[in-house]
Amino acid sequence: MSVADVKKNAQERMTKSLETLRADLAKVRTGRAHTGILDHVMVEYYGSPTALTQVANVTLMDARTIGVQPFEKKMASTIEKAIRDADLGLNPSSQGDMIRVPTPPLTEERRKEMVKLVKSEAEDAKIAVRNIRRDGNESLKKLVKDKAISEDDERRASDDVQKLTDKFIADIDKMVVEKEKEVLTV
Repeated sequence: MSVADVKKNAQERMTKSLETLRADLAKVRTGRAHTGILDHVMVEYYGSPTALTQVANVTLMDARTIGVQPFEKKMASTIEKAIRDADLGLNPSSQGDMIRVPTPPLTEERRKEMVKLVKSEAEDAKIAVRNIRRDGNESLKKLVKDKAISEDDERRASDDVQKLTDKFIADIDKMVVEKEKEVLTV
């Protein structure tokens, strides 16, 4: 393993942490409806839990309503129950073979809770990035111990890993500010 490998590995892992945060923030509900809210809803389908998107077509009907069209008509009541039980604060209603899921407008209190959730997700991402930095620095120390690189090379590489960490933490902060603004916008 070389210094370049350590840096590349750290950058790849930090990028994955950032992508995970982006996906987690996409799930945080703003005042508008979006189909991503239902991504993690699991439906009992012939005895096994299955993702909602595997048993139904999920679309946006308007800015505040999600439409769920089951592939099989008999699944409608099961899907409706799964959405209700998913603890998303949503109350679906059937209209024939279509399930309408209206998203209630967020109260000021609920918006503040959402901001706390966003900050918590961001802190988890920062911790992940710092752990990756620690792993990278430990790998560099091991290279020095094995006499594969000099202490000066290790110091320079540690500085590079730190700069990478600072860049990713700044990116995380920027994402949080944008999401916070989006959540607080009425």
